[in-house]
Amino acid sequence: MVAWHSSMQHEFIHGHPTPSRKINRLLGFVPLSLWLPFESYRMSHLVHHCDDALTDPLDDPETYYWTAEQWAAIGPIGRAIVHIHTTLAGRLVIGPAWNIGRYLLSEAKLLAKGNRVHKRIWAWHALGCAAVLFWVVGVCHMNIAFYLFCIVYPGTALLLLRSFAEHRAEEGVFERTAIVENSWFFGPLFLFNNLHAAHHERPLMPWYELPGWYKINRDRLLAANGGLVYDGYGEVVRRFLFTPHDVNVHPFDKP
Repeated sequence: MVAWHSSMQHEFIHGHPTPSRKINRLLGFVPLSLWLPFESYRMSHLVHHCDDALTDPLDDPETYYWTAEQWAAIGPIGRAIVHIHTTLAGRLVIGPAWNIGRYLLSEAKLLAKGNRVHKRIWAWHALGCAAVLFWVVGVCHMNIAFYLFCIVYPGTALLLLRSFAEHRAEEGVFERTAIVENSWFFGPLFLFNNLHAAHHERPLMPWYELPGWYKINRDRLLAANGGLVYDGYGEVVRRFLFTPHDVNVHPFDKP
């Protein structure tokens, strides 16, 4: 449910299910995952859709690549963690802790500097978290540790499975976005965001229209992205479970 709701939040950002931004933002506000404010996600994800900057470690907020300078700055322990994180096993096991920890640390720095936008975002987010926890603990009588480590953590890991092989660094803009086909289970869970090249070309298209549109435009999309397509997430697992998806330092970064 946490993963599915996060997929819905992605749709709310892209103008669904209503033509009203206010209603869509209200629908996306409920923070089932607790750690990520919807408004913060909305702002960073829209920046991610500036396709010319895809995979750029300085301009793409959703990239997993590093600049040579950043790579040197994180030290040997940090580099070891990132190397593990570049495999699918590492992304699923330590990825949630790594991503959540880094995000919260960056937000704490902004709040410490008195960033008013982020203060407002977190004030509203705190109210949403209080409502979720009231329901989880007060109404459902669920142990909060169980909710965090047995629901939120694996739910976040599912989302990291989706994003694991979505992008890779290439010279051509259209070659940077992958497609995962034949996903009868994960496709609906991710609201067909697995057809990622189709989503980047038609970001305002509702999720339920993507499969049909993709089928019609498949050959053209594969020609444009250089054939970067996987036969289901099973292929992603077979290829990258213990093998890094790509290099850690962006291949076009100049030391």
